[in-house]
Amino acid sequence: MILVFGSLNWDTMVRAPRLPALDETLPGRGAAWRFGGKGGNQAVAAARCGARVAMAGAVGRDDAGRQLLAALDRAGVDRVGVACVAGASGMSVAIDTDAGYGAVVVAGANLHARATDAPPGIRVALIQNEVPEAANRALARMLPRDVTLIWNAAPARKVDAALLARVDILVVNRVEAAQMGEAARAVPLLIETLGEGGCRMRDATGSRHFPAPAVAVASTHGAGDAFCGALAAALDAGAAPEEAVARAQDHAARTVATPHDAR
Repeated sequence: MILVFGSLNWDTMVRAPRLPALDETLPGRGAAWRFGGKGGNQAVAAARCGARVAMAGAVGRDDAGRQLLAALDRAGVDRVGVACVAGASGMSVAIDTDAGYGAVVVAGANLHARATDAPPGIRVALIQNEVPEAANRALARMLPRDVTLIWNAAPARKVDAALLARVDILVVNRVEAAQMGEAARAVPLLIETLGEGGCRMRDATGSRHFPAPAVAVASTHGAGDAFCGALAAALDAGAAPEEAVARAQDHAARTVATPHDAR
């Protein structure tokens, strides 16, 4: 079983030919409102890969919060650890273009996310950086040592040495890896995602590159979350790290090849 502790956001997605310049207004190609947040996306991705998943986090007492809880239910994710708090749920606005995407995130209720007791049978825990640093640290402290802790250190922020010392697997993209510097190499297993370049895995025995599967890309938005969720699911199922990374690559490739409306 997997415990995902992280953010839950109600996302506004806008399609546009490109990102606007400062003070520029562009005509969009469409808009949609969707379930999101790194924590939520990763929990759903793991569930879609066949894992039993429990989610911990926070939503607001608003319509967005109700939509987020309903989406977790539809995905088969146990949401017993998701608190409903006063105020607004987290949200984001993302502009999705042919070349990539940009987004602005408002934390909302995610600032009130608190660590929860790990349900019985947890083998893998997955955290990100869209909830308070202290909350991630508290969860890491309470986890049994035999639980594999994956930290997707996104979005990038100052390295928490106490948290890093408990992490078994660190997943970062190129930007996050550069910002973390040598600290990223302190973990037993480092996975650096490289977009269309695949990913690189480093451990005590050396480094290995995994090419990205060739697909026609519909949208890169959510690729990293799909990768992390699938990685956790594969490890929970007993896969060795190399096999887990390969499965995660395949799932992320299928995700970016699928239009958002069909995901």
